[in-house]
Amino acid sequence: MTIGKSPRSDARGSAVPSSGAPQPPVDPGAAVPAEDVPSIGRVLSRARIDAGLTVDQVSSTTRVRVPIVHAIEADDFERCGGDFYARGNIRLIARAVGEDGDALVARYDAAHGGAPGPKHATQLLDTGPIKVTDHRRPNWNIAMVAAIVAVVALIGFNLFSGSSATDGTPGEASAPLPSTAAAPSTASAQPPAPAPSLAPIAAAPADKVTVKLVAEKDKSWVTAKDGAGKSLFSNNLEEGQAQTFTDPKKINLVIGNAGAVHVFVNGKDLGPAGQDGQVVHLTYTPGDPQAG
Repeated sequence: MTIGKSPRSDARGSAVPSSGAPQPPVDPGAAVPAEDVPSIGRVLSRARIDAGLTVDQVSSTTRVRVPIVHAIEADDFERCGGDFYARGNIRLIARAVGEDGDALVARYDAAHGGAPGPKHATQLLDTGPIKVTDHRRPNWNIAMVAAIVAVVALIGFNLFSGSSATDGTPGEASAPLPSTAAAPSTASAQPPAPAPSLAPIAAAPADKVTVKLVAEKDKSWVTAKDGAGKSLFSNNLEEGQAQTFTDPKKINLVIGNAGAVHVFVNGKDLGPAGQDGQVVHLTYTPGDPQAG
């Protein structure tokens, strides 16, 4: 009977097959092939499932929108809008599911061209041409305003000089002349009489109508017009004041407080024009009063 031979061992104790060819030793720390390493998205997805979280819960915690969480778990980082936002989203999701965000970001940088390096100070400087403002150039806006002010001042001086020359005293300001365009009512107004006379008008002309109004106990608003419709008076007749109107045809009156006004027509006393507070419209002609 043939007895089989046992495998030989080399000097280091490694087993040698019966063929006699030595085999390489097995290294327990050897790197795992890249195809066996789970992707960033699979790591985050598995960690989320292990943590018992849904995509909606991760989105609510990280403020990363649900579609972007789904895209990152599918290793689609285009939805993030750039490397900067992709790194931030990876860190946020990793923190929410209990993974090492820095390690995952390092893997992302290795797969996408490396982490961004610090910018040199020279890159932050504006290398464009330096604009120099010429402060010696004249400011045309100020010059225009000054010219306008000078023109206005010259016009004002000419007007002032012209008005002074009309008074024969050049160089001195003249007192303003009274206006000649005053209302006709003010032209016929008489100064208030301290004690109005209630006596009839003596020697009233027969070919005209003559009306005298006297405010006895209160003031009243009065309007008087002649036969042609021209205004003779339109103002308040204060208590104690009197007004007399004469016209060849007629006198038209509107009295606002008829009880306060005493009326004399063609030399005859007609008494109060009406009741207190009453508004009356009166018309008198040369033949009035018809009875009296």
